[in-house]
Amino acid sequence: MTSANENPEQIEGLRPEDPGFRRALIAVLFAGLASFQALYATQALLPTLSDELSVDPATAALTVSATTGGLACAIIPVSILSERFGRRRVIVISAFAATLLGLVVSIAPGIGSMIALRLLQGIVIAGVPAVAMAYVSEEVHADHVSRVMGLYISGTTVGGLLGRIIPSIVLEFASWRTAIAVSATVAFIFAILTWYFLPQQRRFTPKKLSFAGEGQAIARHLRDPRILALCALAFLFMGSFVSLYNYLGFRLGDKFGLSPALAGFVFILYLSGTWSSARAGVWAKTVSRRRLIAIATLAACVGLGLALLPWLPALIVGVLIFTASFFVAHSLSSSGVGLVAQRDRAEASSMYLFSYYAGSSIVGWVSGMVFSRFEWAGLIPWLVVLSFVAGACAVAGLKPRR
Repeated sequence: MTSANENPEQIEGLRPEDPGFRRALIAVLFAGLASFQALYATQALLPTLSDELSVDPATAALTVSATTGGLACAIIPVSILSERFGRRRVIVISAFAATLLGLVVSIAPGIGSMIALRLLQGIVIAGVPAVAMAYVSEEVHADHVSRVMGLYISGTTVGGLLGRIIPSIVLEFASWRTAIAVSATVAFIFAILTWYFLPQQRRFTPKKLSFAGEGQAIARHLRDPRILALCALAFLFMGSFVSLYNYLGFRLGDKFGLSPALAGFVFILYLSGTWSSARAGVWAKTVSRRRLIAIATLAACVGLGLALLPWLPALIVGVLIFTASFFVAHSLSSSGVGLVAQRDRAEASSMYLFSYYAGSSIVGWVSGMVFSRFEWAGLIPWLVVLSFVAGACAVAGLKPRR
């Protein structure tokens, strides 16, 4: 926070030669690790939760859907609150609360209380993705924002991966409760490191809360069919992505007999998205954004087709292709929101993130019912339809105006 004698507008953002720059770089990495590890802490455990708690796959998947749903509902209000109370405070409180709740989840007496706790966990997690970009944009010099945000996105990717792999490994020699507790403990350590390294804000000026003004901005975006089309991609494609990974463990165990640890290592395929999202901007310079999203959508459908085959190598290759393609489409459409919105870009981005996590929650849950009724042979065609419609929406949304 700035002192009384300092004008935030006159303070230059952090550069690599500044002592606080490296601290900010490290802190946003740990913030991404802490929050997204907490977000996906139960996804790799879904088959075990289904067996141990005697619930169907769709109910078990609510331990993921409830968390992403809570995040979706909280992301806009939390971003508004940060305008008044400060970005750093929201990020630190969010990271600590989310990881501590993870420890409470490990002792939940039943599936109902676990889902309720995961919903609450999603609400408090929202502080990191809702505010991280604003913190970096304010505190880091404009020339270096992309570098810092790139590291934050890497942290979210690796955090999501650790949230899946750590519990699946621990499950080999301990109970699912221990697996969740160990994962939450690691995430809590990341939260401590976030608090330690994250520099105090120097360029932040508190603002009066204006929910009415934010509502008016969002209402304007709701009348723009191009932004709605991009939000539709976020909702449907993210829903397909989470659905595939939610029920992948069931397929790997039931069809191919993989242990939880081996099935968990399949989540390493998630890193293909880290690579492809970083390359998407480069590819978009030679291929139009719309055309690249169309190509990524078709590739994702091909990947899902391979995942339908009763052959483990085909499944792995298919999931790899789908994951990389999804992140290309998501990267281009999320940045496309900023290009399409002529004003109130922060609100437009919040709408996109809301759609993104709402799709994870709602579509992920509905896909569980599809999987319970029609199994893998019904789930994959359902995801193909969702992915194709998602891509078509984005291509329409990015069509240039005459």
